[in-house]
Amino acid sequence: MAEQLRLMAVHAHPDDESSKGAATMARYVAEGVDVHVATCTGGERGSVLNPKMDRPEVLADITNIRRAEMDKARAILGVKQDWLGFIDSGLPEGDPLPPLPEGCFGLQEPKEAALPLVKLIRSFRPHVMTTYDENGGYPHPDHIMCHKISVVAFDLAGDPEAYPELGEPWQPLKLYYNSGWTKARMLALHEGMIEQGIESPYAEMLEKWKDRDDRGDKITTRIECGEYFGVRDDALRAHATQVDPDGFWFKVPLELQQKVWPTEDFELARSLVDSPAPESDLFAGIRGTEFAAR
Repeated sequence: MAEQLRLMAVHAHPDDESSKGAATMARYVAEGVDVHVATCTGGERGSVLNPKMDRPEVLADITNIRRAEMDKARAILGVKQDWLGFIDSGLPEGDPLPPLPEGCFGLQEPKEAALPLVKLIRSFRPHVMTTYDENGGYPHPDHIMCHKISVVAFDLAGDPEAYPELGEPWQPLKLYYNSGWTKARMLALHEGMIEQGIESPYAEMLEKWKDRDDRGDKITTRIECGEYFGVRDDALRAHATQVDPDGFWFKVPLELQQKVWPTEDFELARSLVDSPAPESDLFAGIRGTEFAAR
């Protein structure tokens, strides 16, 4: 049977798929891998972060606009995508923090909330899944809940006794956490810009960084995907309410990024195959084996 590798990326909001692991997905799509994004919420409570889009009529129709933005990003990345149907929690602010809105994603019971994802896993049958670490990458309640349901669904989907009404059991073989901004990555880009005489957007952030834990020592897998950074950026710009095309995201020249940090990085959290670190392929231990033909 011909090899057909499948990758599923589970994200909290529309736009997360384009800012976390997008170039990796684009690379795998180009290689013929079937890639599917599961989006937990519609981003209904997200702020408009692009000043050019910060208008009353945009805020009034944010749900439909963000869905249309996701359509554009999906087409740019060449992935499939499904909505899990949960309601955005918003990012609580204040001291003390206010309670989350009733019924939002961040207040769901994880095992129950994982069931739509279990159904999608059993339908798509991914060999590999990616999501966020237990801190959500950053402590947004939807990102943390996204982590929780992904871990639960990874196990439940392969259990033949669990929820047979959701489809035939399917056990993904590997689960990865997206690596966010590590100090090493930020410092490499910062120093690269300084060397070229370009003002770095990271100077203040590095000054405040100190020695906080950034999980950089947990990275197991680096995917060479600099060739697809332009695709990633185009997908990001498709989320026009969330990304200012003249803003922070695009201050580092593409050629510099490709030179000094041409990878997207991941942390292997679970593996049911033999795949010792360090890795350069999310499908290490699967590609070329009997697992890939499943």
